[in-house]
Amino acid sequence: MIIEQDEDGVFVAEVPALPGCISQGKTRAEALNNIQEAIQAYLESLKARNEPVPPSISQEIVEVAV
Repeated sequence: MIIEQDEDGVFVAEVPALPGCISQGKTRAEALNNIQEAIQAYLESLKARNEPVPPSISQEIVEVAV
């Protein structure tokens, strides 16, 4: 999961392994709670449609000096 604070101060949470699974909150804690609910709803939707859970992906954050 990736959590970033946008220019308006809202925390945006995204799950790259689940395309389109995004949520937000006014605080980091609220964003975490909301994304947990979004993940649960996403997985329930996949199950209801008999679709497989997408394979997990790995990401790496690399800093580059310029």
